[in-house]
Amino acid sequence: MTASSFTTLFLVVLFGGMLVKAMLMLRQMRHVRARRDAVPAAFADTIGLAAHQKAADYTAVRMRLGLAELAVSTVFVLALTVGGGLQALFDAWSAVLAAGTLAHGVALLASLGVLGWVVDQPFALARIFGIEKRFGFNRMTPALYAADCAREALLGALLGLPIVAVALWLMDAMGEAWWLWVWAFWLGVNLLALFVWPTFIAPLFNKFTPLTDEALRSRVEGLLARCGFRSRGLFVMDGSRRSAHGNAYFTGFGAAKRIVFFDTLLEKLAPQEVEAVLAHELGHFHHRHVFKRIAALAAGSLALLALLGWLIGQDWFYAGLGVDSAGTATALALFGLALPAFTFPLAPLASHWSRAHEFEADTYAARQTRAGDLVTALVKLYRDNAATLTPDPLYSRFFDSHPPAAIRVARLQAQAR
Repeated sequence: MTASSFTTLFLVVLFGGMLVKAMLMLRQMRHVRARRDAVPAAFADTIGLAAHQKAADYTAVRMRLGLAELAVSTVFVLALTVGGGLQALFDAWSAVLAAGTLAHGVALLASLGVLGWVVDQPFALARIFGIEKRFGFNRMTPALYAADCAREALLGALLGLPIVAVALWLMDAMGEAWWLWVWAFWLGVNLLALFVWPTFIAPLFNKFTPLTDEALRSRVEGLLARCGFRSRGLFVMDGSRRSAHGNAYFTGFGAAKRIVFFDTLLEKLAPQEVEAVLAHELGHFHHRHVFKRIAALAAGSLALLALLGWLIGQDWFYAGLGVDSAGTATALALFGLALPAFTFPLAPLASHWSRAHEFEADTYAARQTRAGDLVTALVKLYRDNAATLTPDPLYSRFFDSHPPAAIRVARLQAQAR
């Protein structure tokens, strides 16, 4: 392949993906707006028209911001690749650090990450202090947001930079099979994070306190015993510091597993509904969805690193993306910038797999608790989180990790009979 032909291919894939995403977002907006003034029959007795209209408006505003973010992110990728931005960064760091050294590579990738963060900030601020505040969800203060950013930056420096440095060193030191070494290291880091995150990282951002409601604790412990799930504790997280949205999850791996409830979830749901929501989360554990996703991620990352192992020696790969300085750091940066455009067609498959897992978890929850309790819990969460009840089917197939509300509730109601 020549550099010019690869440039053409990249531009076709990038702009083609952008147009498809934009079309899907516009479809979602039109579909939701067209059904704004009538609550679907399945929810007519449980969700009022005002709540339904709020969800439609919330969805439309988020889609509009998403369209702007899509345009800016596409321009950002173009500027860094065929626009020569990455080469300019490379040259700028070469004036300070010797090109090709480990320090130069780490600095290049770190500055790229900082640039991406800067470009994303207007949209993050618009989401949190614009959209989320307008619809009554945001509880984040500017001071807390700044503190979160500082903590993330510190973690990035203390943990992210050493990880990048080791990866680059392995790429330079391990010969043609470097991608196998990097894959093993990357997989090890991700598995270690499953143990470290719940105990050491998550508490830096949120406060976790033991569940003190004895009646609810007894109910939950009974469910855990029935499901054969062992955890290191039941915790309540102060999610209300940042958002009015609610959730529940289990986190960690092996002996480090924890059950976590958002305080906002406990405020909204009755005890039997909390139990049903947790049963759904335990359904993911029962069906080994976490292990399956880790296995898929491991296999996918191995294939991608093998591909990078081949691309790193192809001159057209660098020249086609606006870089004339071949090397491990530039190859890794270009790969990260270009890869999303080429993998976007896989989005419907990933979403379909995720929705299948959600159906399996729902069925498991319906066996361990009352399906009707999960239905009422979901309806409350749809209403309180302003989740649209009428998504565009094609948009949903591409982007939704959870089944549409009407289909999900109908399946649960059929299992309750």
